[in-house]
Amino acid sequence: MLLSAAALAFAGAPATDAAPDQGGTRPHGHTHSSGEIDEDHGPLLLQISYTGEVMGNVSGGKRRGARYLDNLDVVMEADLERLAGWTGAQVHVYGLYNNGRSVSDLAGDTQAVSNIETGVRALRLYEAWIDQKIGGAASLKVGLYDLNSEFDALDAAGLFVSSPNGIGTDFAQSGRNGPSIFPSTSLAARFQVEPAEGWAIRTAILDGVPGDPDHPKRTAIHLGNGDGALLVGEVQAPLGEGKLLVGHWRYTATFDLNDGTGSAKGNAGTYIRAEMPLMRDGDRRIEGFARLGKASGRFNMFEGFAGGGLKFSGWIPGRDADEFGIALSSGFTSRSYRRAAGAERSETAIEMTYRAQVAPWLSIQPSAHYVRNPSADPTIPDAFLLGLRFEVSHSLIGF
Repeated sequence: MLLSAAALAFAGAPATDAAPDQGGTRPHGHTHSSGEIDEDHGPLLLQISYTGEVMGNVSGGKRRGARYLDNLDVVMEADLERLAGWTGAQVHVYGLYNNGRSVSDLAGDTQAVSNIETGVRALRLYEAWIDQKIGGAASLKVGLYDLNSEFDALDAAGLFVSSPNGIGTDFAQSGRNGPSIFPSTSLAARFQVEPAEGWAIRTAILDGVPGDPDHPKRTAIHLGNGDGALLVGEVQAPLGEGKLLVGHWRYTATFDLNDGTGSAKGNAGTYIRAEMPLMRDGDRRIEGFARLGKASGRFNMFEGFAGGGLKFSGWIPGRDADEFGIALSSGFTSRSYRRAAGAERSETAIEMTYRAQVAPWLSIQPSAHYVRNPSADPTIPDAFLLGLRFEVSHSLIGF
């Protein structure tokens, strides 16, 4: 099936497949590039990563077929203290390219089964920020910023390729062009303090409309014009050997009500998220994660979200770096949206995946997906999809 999907992806898919119109931006969660600076990299890093994915809709959905999606990350980071004597400063520049093909156009889902789908071919400046340490426990980050690199993010969920495991659908769907996450980010200022080991308090103010919705290929910063701001706060606390996240977000701008009766302020939401190890036996480990979220039902398609999963590591003899897991994500539609659109109560996505670390620079990851009630649309049958992803990474400079 995967071979036939690959053939369809290369032979039959147009280069600019657009995502189906869901009345807003399709939610996204994107695994951040692994090239964050640490002591092993030294003061300067230039890393390139390429992800390719063949994913096919085998049955159900809108129609059968397959697509080839890709994602190119180019990350440069520099420790300005060691390079230029600027105490406590780090600069980060992140370029991003995607071919713009859409597998959700086939499945008909809203939560997005692939977290590298963008719906538009584009080369973008994805992030560009400076992080300044303040004392020993606080920092201020300013610039183009992906809030999901720090907010609403868990390590265990990073294994999975579907978007709602990266950031909850309740949050990801929000705003006029989504919040400041993959693939469009906005100007932001983030302050963080770590008062004790395992604890963190972070807050951010971001432009309420990232990029330019009318010109999605562009990297754009437009302040004003009724964009308002997105305000986000999150507390991170220890949970055994894991961690607990509690966050709240709110837009200051006015939004159209989804029942068509006017507009109002108050587009906001709250989430709670946790991860922790469930079992350790030598190299064998099982980690669990879960998330609950709530969004304003007057403005958004989904007013509730529930998800969770299990990640297994070290269970294959001789392959300690390999991981596999299963995850479930459900978005629950608001009453006003159901009345306006004739929608079902939910869309649920189940993913099973296995990531094999073939070499230090190469991983291969097959996945299987079942989507119940795609887009909560009663006219779209449940969809079953198969995918095969690979990732190649290389540090061009790392000293």
